[in-house]
Amino acid sequence: MMRRNAWLGGGIAALALVYWLPTRQWFSGWGTAPEERARVMPGDHIIPNPTLVGTGAVTVEAPPEDIWPWLVQMGSQRGGLYSYDWLDRLFGFLDRPSANQILPEFQHLAVGDTIHFGRDELIVQALEPLRALVLLDTGHGMQWVWQFGLYPIDAQHTRLVERGAQWIPNTVVAWLGLLAIEPAGFIMTRRFLLGIKQRAETLRRSRSSN
Repeated sequence: MMRRNAWLGGGIAALALVYWLPTRQWFSGWGTAPEERARVMPGDHIIPNPTLVGTGAVTVEAPPEDIWPWLVQMGSQRGGLYSYDWLDRLFGFLDRPSANQILPEFQHLAVGDTIHFGRDELIVQALEPLRALVLLDTGHGMQWVWQFGLYPIDAQHTRLVERGAQWIPNTVVAWLGLLAIEPAGFIMTRRFLLGIKQRAETLRRSRSSN
């Protein structure tokens, strides 16, 4: 029995190590180059000592003007999250499917405005049209900065970079909660980036054909 328990404990420890090192590193830098992870973004100063930082990126075959409208209209009762809608609706983040078209009524976003995701409220901290958007959530006893940058490669290609920085209390409960939701957060955020990429490229093609 003792040997069996030792093997079981060793197996759990090995799985934890695999998750903690390569898997979490992949989560925290999906799609990025080293210079993108090192780049200073406008909202980095908001949380001086974050508990966790993750950066993701995707190349969009479209200029910033075809990407920006999808960012500024996102949110509950707005354009949605462009991710797995059935999951976002199941957990109460959204009340309707994500939009597949530009919604003119939600194109006027300013610093201080609030974007809702279910009960969560994200406050616009910084906004540079066609360049950067920074959002802050201070609910649930934590802080979360979610920011986006648009970096043109050439006239028809743009790097869409997303960075999330979190601060949580240094407690076992907070850490266990973070580790529990981190994989789901990565899956949804990755799909979010790909959802914007798909919509922006469709918009570019429709404009080119007109």
